[in-house]
Amino acid sequence: MSKKIIKTDAEWRAQLSPLAYKVTRKGGTERARSHEDFPKSDGMFTCTCCGAELFDAETKFDSGTGWPSFYRPLTPESIEERADNKLFMKRTEVVCATCDAHLGHVFPDGPQPTGMRYCLNGVALDFKSRA
Repeated sequence: MSKKIIKTDAEWRAQLSPLAYKVTRKGGTERARSHEDFPKSDGMFTCTCCGAELFDAETKFDSGTGWPSFYRPLTPESIEERADNKLFMKRTEVVCATCDAHLGHVFPDGPQPTGMRYCLNGVALDFKSRA
């Protein structure tokens, strides 16, 4: 695992768009279907805050939820999972292991081979094409 990236709140605000800041640093959620145009080509999805590689485009699938969904992170060390009991629900939050950016949540209703659905905010991800 790479070294943790720690910045002040002011540094994150200066670096990120208002929506990216709200989602990644304050645990917000973007509106569903905000990223219908997400790339479908070969590449890597990275953390918008720190650039860490998080999900391979090969593992992206259409979950029908309106948020980018993946069935597996690039490596288990790429992300961290945390209990999230906000909004009177028991969920599992997914954060970037490098900078603690809130990415979204993971649910056990995804496709094989993992059966998991990493339901993420598109504003928390950038795409790097391999082409």
